[in-house]
Amino acid sequence: MIHHLENIADHERGDKVVSIIMDGENAWEYYPDNGYHFLSALYQRLASHPGIELTTFSECLQNKVEVKPLAKIVAGSWVYGTFSTWIGDTDKNRGWDMLGDAKRTFGKVMSADSLTDKQVQQAELQLAVCEGSDWFWWFGDYNPGEAVSNFEKQFRLNLANLYRLLGEEAPAYLALTFTQGSGAPAMGGAMRPGVELPSG
Repeated sequence: MIHHLENIADHERGDKVVSIIMDGENAWEYYPDNGYHFLSALYQRLASHPGIELTTFSECLQNKVEVKPLAKIVAGSWVYGTFSTWIGDTDKNRGWDMLGDAKRTFGKVMSADSLTDKQVQQAELQLAVCEGSDWFWWFGDYNPGEAVSNFEKQFRLNLANLYRLLGEEAPAYLALTFTQGSGAPAMGGAMRPGVELPSG
């Protein structure tokens, strides 16, 4: 990885910002001690490298690093290089529709400016919980039924709680199950076995 960063520096003129975005959980579960030793060594080598400066997006913006538009962007997902684990099938799309309804209600209530600062803070936090993409990972029939049921129920409860915090009545559909798993993948739902995706 460090050699790749050196190649980028050699190939490109001037200072460049390279985003390194690592999965917070799944990528490390098979490393000794959840990747602690590997990540510590990596950060140490990056921090001590004479040609690499560690920073954050916020620091780049504060330091007025030039932001250039991208002509093209691709999915950065480590799962098939697509977003199919989170969106696309009927159950996943239904979850996104439910979240969209809740977000529109959130926007309407915020525009009315009827909540106290504390209520706004609670509602914003609850919306952030509802927007977590891994809810959608579990929706669909290829994951084990018990896991799907647990995540699906919790997702609906979180959406209902958001409506409650907004002072709005939750839609009746939040009382109904919308997805059931029936799969038994080798990884217990952590990852689907490789499948060939249609081209195009």
